[in-house]
Amino acid sequence: MIIISHELEGHRSRIIGGLVGLCLFDISHSVEGTAWMRIGATLVGGNHNHMSSNGDSKVGFVSNSRVIRKKRFIKRVKVKRRSLPLPMALQELYEACRDIFKGPGTVPFPEEVQRLSRILDNMKPEDVGLSKDLQFRTRNGVEAIPRVINTTIYKCNNFSICIFFLPSGGVIPLHNHPGMTVFSKLLLGSMHIKSYDWVDPTDSSDASRRVRLATVKADDVLVAPCDSSVLYPTTGGNIHAIKALTTCAFLDVLGPPYAEEDGRDCSYYKEHPYTAFSNGEIGQTGVEGSGESYGWLEEIDVPEDSHMVGAEYLGPQIIE
Repeated sequence: MIIISHELEGHRSRIIGGLVGLCLFDISHSVEGTAWMRIGATLVGGNHNHMSSNGDSKVGFVSNSRVIRKKRFIKRVKVKRRSLPLPMALQELYEACRDIFKGPGTVPFPEEVQRLSRILDNMKPEDVGLSKDLQFRTRNGVEAIPRVINTTIYKCNNFSICIFFLPSGGVIPLHNHPGMTVFSKLLLGSMHIKSYDWVDPTDSSDASRRVRLATVKADDVLVAPCDSSVLYPTTGGNIHAIKALTTCAFLDVLGPPYAEEDGRDCSYYKEHPYTAFSNGEIGQTGVEGSGESYGWLEEIDVPEDSHMVGAEYLGPQIIE
């Protein structure tokens, strides 16, 4: 289960996600006109929606007893709830990350990459407590804000495991992963991804220059279920942008995680066509006639559409 409580732009948002059931992203209006965003969940065994004392809907609440009424007395009978399987895939992923990621300045060996990729390839939404029917919808004609939601399953100095939720049309702008190896697994939905690598990753001759030449490494549509992908500090599409074509969720493993104090702050970029900055420099790069696609990336301030809503992870837990 995932619960989000967030105050944003005068709107109080409550998001409740569920385990192995139907997740609904709703926006409705209260009598006072306050906007409420809610993700509901139908757990295994049926839809259990209960009202709290203040009128809020507790979606996904499961009672552990049932009432038998006979004449004038009430007898409560304990009902044994169906036990859920242990999240072995998530635990296996954690243990592999613990063994493989050794901290800043290190990159996993090929056999270690294969080990992590194999685990992620086999992971399913249920392994992290997600529904197969994740949806965003609107009510009373109110438009849902295509805002990205992220939740961290585990984080330490060497690696982090997190999930990103995107409504249809949601965007994660073009950004980088400095000094990081990142494994990604699309769990639900479909999304478009475009990624770049620097033509010369060692070029630091002019730190003030905000426009650099990059190679297009991927410009693809991913549809779940699909295999995982991996990017490295200087290869594999370290700079990428994501747009959700449908409601989607993907799992990221970052090693090491972002840390501004250690020089791993996230930078954002704006794309420009290859011909936009054509000059004598281009002929010296050796890119002409190579058959690859290129573009110029301009470093920019944090885009307005890059804000994310943080969520507390309440799904299957990791045992350290």
